[in-house]
Amino acid sequence: MISKKVVIRNSEGLHMRPAAVFAEEMGRFGCEITIKTENDEVNAKSLLSIMTACIKCGTEIEIECIGSDESEAMEKAVSLIESEFRNV
Repeated sequence: MISKKVVIRNSEGLHMRPAAVFAEEMGRFGCEITIKTENDEVNAKSLLSIMTACIKCGTEIEIECIGSDESEAMEKAVSLIESEFRNV
């Protein structure tokens, strides 16, 4: 298991488009991936779960990956968030 805290800097937070991209990209990995906020814990592979978490700009989240490809999943997750979804 690995985890990392990151801050959402995308001006709109994880609204529909970035949440859809994030869920789709995380779905490519076999490991379990969870997004934790101060008040919630959601499946990072589920668009609906991400949307219901209402993750706004400036929110610190913790990404947790558990499984054989956890390092690759974490690298991709952090890359998407730090790029503010500009490259997708």
